[in-house]
Amino acid sequence: MERSLRGARVATYVYFVLCGTLMGAWVVHIPAVEERVDISHATLGGLLVLLGLGAFVGMQVAGPLTDRLGARVVVPASGVLCGATLVLPGLSRDPWTLAGSLLVFGFCNGCLDVSMNAHAVHVEKAYGRPVMSGFHATFSVGGVLAALVAAGATSAGLHPAATLAAVGAVGIVIALASARALMPAASAAASNGSTDTVEETHASPAAARRGTAGRVWLLAVLALMVMLCEGAANDWSALHLEDVLGAPAGTAAFAYGTFAAAMTTGRLLADRFVARFGSLAILRHGAATAAVGITLVALGPWMWAAFVGWALFGLGLSGCVPQLFSAAGHADPAAAGANVSRVAGLGYVGMLAGPAVIGWLTHLVTLNHAFVLLTLLCATTAVGARVLRTESGRTPRSEMAGVGP
Repeated sequence: MERSLRGARVATYVYFVLCGTLMGAWVVHIPAVEERVDISHATLGGLLVLLGLGAFVGMQVAGPLTDRLGARVVVPASGVLCGATLVLPGLSRDPWTLAGSLLVFGFCNGCLDVSMNAHAVHVEKAYGRPVMSGFHATFSVGGVLAALVAAGATSAGLHPAATLAAVGAVGIVIALASARALMPAASAAASNGSTDTVEETHASPAAARRGTAGRVWLLAVLALMVMLCEGAANDWSALHLEDVLGAPAGTAAFAYGTFAAAMTTGRLLADRFVARFGSLAILRHGAATAAVGITLVALGPWMWAAFVGWALFGLGLSGCVPQLFSAAGHADPAAAGANVSRVAGLGYVGMLAGPAVIGWLTHLVTLNHAFVLLTLLCATTAVGARVLRTESGRTPRSEMAGVGP
């Protein structure tokens, strides 16, 4: 049993890397696809909304489907579909075909995202200790792999469609090869064990379901705020250094690099801190740290202060989303997929909205002062972290022994 559980954990890491690689392969080829289709930045921005819409719909479909059929069925199927549809944007010749391609690829990516997170919840439950943040860290590793592959393919003169097709084909093989190691539906159900929620223990089943649903939606709202902050950093960190502080373009690019590196490092370390201090403390203090970091970015007049601020912002946010996903899945393990899909779906809306919201605010205030909104969102998340009090934040340390490394 211990060997099969470790195999399921390794397989989950593989699927997170796969998801990050497939999405990253598309992201790094955006400029080439934009040039091939011959569209403006504004048109591309509108088409990218369809990618997000497809992902949102895919999340809502895959969540309940994972609860019904099991992750061993839905996760590899989603991985195969995501790999197969990756090539579609590279083959697009006009805005209409690109729109359809992004909608389909986004749908498949959303299915993979939610189903693998739902499986990660069951793996974490079976281990009896936090492992969710480590999974999310490997998603970032996938993005790095995609960037390296794209750089090599571009240097070799390969067509974007050929590169996307090759990455997608490898992804299909990996998705199929890793399927057997996933936890079957019966094992996932057995890992659910007893519930963690007070309502399920002391209240009627109907009241417990209402309480769980309300808490899941609160988690979803927090995910929206946290991922809005993350989305804003992705698109505006480099521009902040260049436009506000006058940094050269090469130097400004390190702003996002600093943020991303701090976030990846934080996620690699977060599980150990969650096991010691609890998820509530990680969410509360992480959001507070992020608030301090983005305030330093917004108000600091020096370049070194901006780099420190972006590092603190990434480090603080790093552990927040994994705790929200984990809490949603553990709220009712029998409906982990559906609950994770709600939190991930609303969070994804925040990720997409972040850049647009900051852009709109720049019509009213300067870019750095627009970041004050992110400070308020992080502060609100820190206060709202108390929603985890009846979840894994109450898990005694004696239950954190787990199954081993």
